[in-house]
Amino acid sequence: MSFSPPSQEKEKKERKMKKRSKAPLMATLLSFFLLTFVFQFHHKLATRIHFSDPSLRLFTQPNLNSKSNPNPLLQHTASVLLQDWQILVFQFYPSLEASRRFSCLFRDNSVTPARATSSNDAFVCPLPRRLRLRRPFYSPLLVASDNPVRKHYLNVFPLMLRWNWIVYESLSTANDVIVFAKGVNTKQGSNRPASDLTCLFYLSDSRAPFYTTAATSSSQEVFRCHHPDLNALPESTNQIFVSLRISNSDYSSDPLPSVAIYSPPSSAQAVVQQKMKICACTMVYNSAKFLPEWVRYHTAIGVEKFFLYDNGSDDRLNLTVNRLQSNRFAISTRFWPWPKSQEAAFSHCAAINRDRCEWMAFIDVDEFVYSPSWSNSTRPNRSMLGSFLPDQPRVGQVSIGCYDFSPSGQTSHPKNGVVKGYTCRRHAEERHKSLVRLDAVDRSLVNSIHHFGLRDGYEWGKVGWARINHYKYQAWDEFKVKFRRRASAFVPDWMDKVNPASRDRTPGLGFEPVQPAGWAWKFCETNDTRLRDLTSKWFHR
Repeated sequence: MSFSPPSQEKEKKERKMKKRSKAPLMATLLSFFLLTFVFQFHHKLATRIHFSDPSLRLFTQPNLNSKSNPNPLLQHTASVLLQDWQILVFQFYPSLEASRRFSCLFRDNSVTPARATSSNDAFVCPLPRRLRLRRPFYSPLLVASDNPVRKHYLNVFPLMLRWNWIVYESLSTANDVIVFAKGVNTKQGSNRPASDLTCLFYLSDSRAPFYTTAATSSSQEVFRCHHPDLNALPESTNQIFVSLRISNSDYSSDPLPSVAIYSPPSSAQAVVQQKMKICACTMVYNSAKFLPEWVRYHTAIGVEKFFLYDNGSDDRLNLTVNRLQSNRFAISTRFWPWPKSQEAAFSHCAAINRDRCEWMAFIDVDEFVYSPSWSNSTRPNRSMLGSFLPDQPRVGQVSIGCYDFSPSGQTSHPKNGVVKGYTCRRHAEERHKSLVRLDAVDRSLVNSIHHFGLRDGYEWGKVGWARINHYKYQAWDEFKVKFRRRASAFVPDWMDKVNPASRDRTPGLGFEPVQPAGWAWKFCETNDTRLRDLTSKWFHR
């Protein structure tokens, strides 16, 4: 018979107690790591949103033709989560009555109002605050605000698409299809080879592409592919969507989610019309109050038509455009809600208007093209802007230097317009904007907003005796709107704490929309009233 001394017995008991006390702790830690792994895997799966079934990618609603659907107000839609917790809801088979109000109904039965956009097939609604901390993000349903919807009807809540990983637009030319996508080329100047990319064409209710074609160009957010064989197009009333698949990457198994509808090239012979000499293209956000002054002035000096890319305005832009059109100004809008996509918008504008316009001025609504040589003219004429164009046929682009105007003592938007209100500027020329010959633009459609890449054999010119008055630094309430986000795909947003010394940032301004002391007179180095005086004479006001 053996025995242990009392001291050894005590040590054994203490060791047993320690083991017992560690067991719950180990179980808790094991559970924590297991839950963390599951959450991260689920979150990764949810945020990538790579569905091999395009019907899951594109439609969030029950079949409208199904007799089992008791609520005909539920629409075929796709939802994209944008920045600032806004949701873009597309209805691909529009049947909503314009006079009715609509809402977004979420999986937890919360509701937010759906705002109509300048497009007939898109609405915007905010994601409820209580859902912003939950992953994954589920798509809402678009419902009539005045129609009660019972929850047992709402049986389809797929995951939302994300604005930074998506095929969002397509454009067919006679020879190919141009596809616009985010998430493929994410760094400026670094483009994935076209050989890594394939275009896939789906019917909206199909589980697999009916045709694939090779990509032939890859630059920024713009990709070109061959058309599918027209004989292979199914005879169907369903819409055709186009997507991209990336090979040689982590994403090679799944195509990008897509809301881009493919339209085959027209089989009818296009009617050849005489091109307009000079058009203007810009992207706008809540710029309705600036638009009439800008359109009237540039029409007077020679712009024949304006193409506006609406970046999600909520200031009744359509009403302003309608008034301008009723006064016989040639102007059109295209709904372009995608964040940080100005380069892509300009690429789209250059491609789609190649057969309409010979030259395109790519300028913003706070930029006015001007020549001091016009000072003695008593009235404008529509040949003025044309005098900037080169005689040499191989010049494909002419640049015009910009001068940045200051707030000029203004504390609110000038009631007589920016040209009248802002009359003090910085001394030095700052950057440039361009008039571009559209048939000289490189096939890749690459651009930096300020200028385009040109095809081989074309040259770049400069108009040294003209300039652009850039009313950049306006009254603070107007200027701070810029903090919403940058329009460029490759420039950090204002509140991103990077590149503080960049030329894209305002000197002396931090990363927050806080008005600096003395803002009203900042950047006022030279009084310049020449364009103000000229327009007063021209337009008698």
